[in-house]
Amino acid sequence: MADAASRRPKALPSNPDSDVRRRERAAELRQARRAAHLRLEARAEEHRRSFLRMVSHELRTPLNSILGFSELISAEIYGPLGAPEYKDYAKLIRDSGQKLLALSNQVLEIARLESGAADLVARREPLDHVLDDVLDGLAEEMRLREARVRVEDQGALPDVVCDPKGLRTALAALLSNAIVHGADGGEICVRIQQRGAEVLVNIVDQGPGVDPRDIPRLLRPFEQGENALIRRGEGAGLGLPLAFMLCRGMGGGLTLTPRVEGGLCAVVRVPAPRGRAKI
Repeated sequence: MADAASRRPKALPSNPDSDVRRRERAAELRQARRAAHLRLEARAEEHRRSFLRMVSHELRTPLNSILGFSELISAEIYGPLGAPEYKDYAKLIRDSGQKLLALSNQVLEIARLESGAADLVARREPLDHVLDDVLDGLAEEMRLREARVRVEDQGALPDVVCDPKGLRTALAALLSNAIVHGADGGEICVRIQQRGAEVLVNIVDQGPGVDPRDIPRLLRPFEQGENALIRRGEGAGLGLPLAFMLCRGMGGGLTLTPRVEGGLCAVVRVPAPRGRAKI
């Protein structure tokens, strides 16, 4: 029995240093795999943005030709078209081209904002002028929906620090969303507040509102949900994400809040000029 016991293999003593090295090596491998995965994701994301930029650029050239020639045909520059229906067809071509051009511009702007290549330049801008321009651009849409936009204290609004084109684009997207998804013939209220170093632009509509759980999705490009707020109007779901990115790129922000009594409140935050902050 003693001889058999002596012939059994003896367990080798564990080496603490070897165990530590194995754990360190395993951790290094996991870190290397994560880093490789992140590099692949970043490369794929950059390819996606490059593709969107390229497609948007390539679409704009023929679209500009379509728009220009449809306007020439509609105006009968080189003589009468004959049947009056041709003028209506030319107008339909122009309207469809304008929608596609607007979509292309939104895609291109989102790709620029996501890649950090957007040329946003902040300067002092009168908020009255910004809203006047935005409402002028939405006049036809407001007429079709019989919607009214009421700006409180219009003519005495404060200045803000923003990229002029960026803020106009963001507010136009938000007001268009309120017009399309609000009640037909309803009123949209724009209320301005100055809080600390920021100016708040509150846009309140009378629509059906939205489920709070859908709000994060509404702020992501191309996201579509089943809520009536998203499905009621045309579009690819780019207006709200574009407004969100522009506000953030100008040093402010955008918050969407469903109202208890119905409708949606969009709050745009933009910096106030220095020396004009109020509590």
